[in-house]
Amino acid sequence: MPVRRNLIGLTREELAAELAPHGIDGFRLRQVWHWLYHRGGRSFPDMTTLSKPVRALLEANYTVDRPEVATAQLSNDGTRKWLLRFPDRQEIETVHIPQEERGTLCVSSQVGCTLTCRFCHTGTQRLVRNLGAAEIVQQVMLARDHLDDWPSAEADRAITNVVLMGMGEPLYNFDNVKAALQIMLDKEGLALSRRRITLSTSGVVPMIRRCGEEIGCNLAISLHAVTDEVRDELVPLNRKYPIAELMEACRTYPGVHNARRITFEYVMLRGVNDSDADARALIALLKDVPAKVNLIPFNPWPGAPYECSTPDRIKRFSDIVANGGYSSPVRTPRGRDILAACGQLKSASVKKRRSEIIAEEAAAAASG
Repeated sequence: MPVRRNLIGLTREELAAELAPHGIDGFRLRQVWHWLYHRGGRSFPDMTTLSKPVRALLEANYTVDRPEVATAQLSNDGTRKWLLRFPDRQEIETVHIPQEERGTLCVSSQVGCTLTCRFCHTGTQRLVRNLGAAEIVQQVMLARDHLDDWPSAEADRAITNVVLMGMGEPLYNFDNVKAALQIMLDKEGLALSRRRITLSTSGVVPMIRRCGEEIGCNLAISLHAVTDEVRDELVPLNRKYPIAELMEACRTYPGVHNARRITFEYVMLRGVNDSDADARALIALLKDVPAKVNLIPFNPWPGAPYECSTPDRIKRFSDIVANGGYSSPVRTPRGRDILAACGQLKSASVKKRRSEIIAEEAAAAASG
């Protein structure tokens, strides 16, 4: 039997091109879009505003599938983590963090990660592949399914914010991320506000301007150090794009101003980057950049090479930065008990080198 194509993840233009040969256009095309992204329809027979012949045609040729949920975990603090499995058996993690006035969904952009940041658990998993636009959008839709968060127009949403801070470097998957965000931002689709979407990058300098010009979402910089020497160790990408180049890209980020500041993420590592001198250097580094600082207590993971700064040291660091004129809240760790906190995500689908597979097979044969 022919494979039915999944319509989830198609932009307006792609959906129109796909359905045009079936005579579905104009008003009927808008109805299909409405069911896919506004109502979150899970099956074509349930799309009752469409005629029966159209529903039958769609059912015969297409699907509206979500990824398989391999595991679902609920933290003591209400944070949820889903390990999602795609048809090729690759897996990623998606996290929902409920808060008093908002609900944030942390989505992934790659299976594994291009980078090898030493404080990050995901960085210990080599890159398997980029996620397609559909696979990025599906994370939001599956979370809405599980949180009963449809239709999109509802005011009291479980998901108010989306952050591209999960597995992967979003700017190394720019085209798919951009296409996915077009669907999320569509007012007749997932209807998320541009000011409530944040893309976090480790500092892919050449892509930062394109992000501002072509996507225009909030920008977060995974900084974590104030000298190239320390950042080279923590964020190896810094060897290619050092701090001076990164900061210049931030100063010229399209649309940045005091009402729309860049967030600088700074993980607090005991004895590594948490001194008073580091705090004062951070203030100097941020000069002329509309910025705020998000201090992140290090979230431990098995085999991690660092320890979290003490609460007193974090408070002292925060006070110095705040007195220097920059907002510097300390992020409250969420989901630590299920390894869902910042820097703890890592899927089970680690791509193995052929040499590793051969070695394992040889060992198994020898023991058998």
